[in-house]
Amino acid sequence: MLAINSLKTESERSEQKGFANIVRGTFGMFRNTLAHAPKVTWEVSKRDAEDILSLVSMIHRRLDAATMPSRV
Repeated sequence: MLAINSLKTESERSEQKGFANIVRGTFGMFRNTLAHAPKVTWEVSKRDAEDILSLVSMIHRRLDAATMPSRV
């Protein structure tokens, strides 16, 4: 498990859960779309593509700064 914050407060634990949901949702929505249909048939506008890339960039940035908390 990776932590995007110290997980010390309820707010930080909620942020962690929300981030995990964003990652799962992004993977499920975009990865599965491409896995189950040829890429040439998946229409995506330039605006949507930019938004997708922004979201994935934010996810990667947060994961790059994440730590592995000790398991007590």
